[in-house]
Amino acid sequence: MGGVTAPRKPRRRNVTRDETAAIGYLRVSTEEQAVSGLGLEAQRTAIESRAAAEGWTVVAWFTDEGVSGTVAPVERPGLSAALDAVSDGQASRLVASHLSRIGRTAARVLDLDTLAAAEGWGLVMCDLQIDTGTAAGRFMLGNMASAAEYERNLVSERTKAALVVKRAQGVRLGRPSSLSREVVARIVSERDAGKTWQAVADGLTADDVPTARGGVRWQPATVRNVYVGQDATALPYPPD
Repeated sequence: MGGVTAPRKPRRRNVTRDETAAIGYLRVSTEEQAVSGLGLEAQRTAIESRAAAEGWTVVAWFTDEGVSGTVAPVERPGLSAALDAVSDGQASRLVASHLSRIGRTAARVLDLDTLAAAEGWGLVMCDLQIDTGTAAGRFMLGNMASAAEYERNLVSERTKAALVVKRAQGVRLGRPSSLSREVVARIVSERDAGKTWQAVADGLTADDVPTARGGVRWQPATVRNVYVGQDATALPYPPD
């Protein structure tokens, strides 16, 4: 799915917001993190600490487990619901622990910031001391998001180059999938037909198809990794 998917069209701004109310957003990228809770507690603590320092009250929490930061906001159930809540006036700001929890590409982050400005709520990342309500703040946010994306792409390029060398040396990469050919074929077929990662994952979960690890719940990122790594020697999806 190339290109950038905007969060959605801005909604009305004439809603009354409690300036002390905030909505917390948490995200972990891998299935292992989702199961263990690794990272979620630290993110929650960071948000609670920032809220306490600012005098905010976190009125609701939304979480995306096992979802990459490269996934569009509209394809993340947690972030999509959080955006609906803040847009409807339940809070005056959306708070995440780090810039990377919102998005791994500059375009994703800036699209969300543009939406926030259009609807009249604030986007807060606890690792940044930036006021996105000012031109200078938005400029700084754009620079930081671009720098983070550049670093990620650089790491990805180096990883791919190293894997090419390993392949040339005859080293077998990746691990064979424990999924049946039928399940892999279904994922490929549905994705090629235009379904979103979330839709494919929901269908597999609804049909009680177990994951490669024997889990009962499919995540969009898990489906995508199966799709892009259809054989044991396929390059893994770039880390998020």
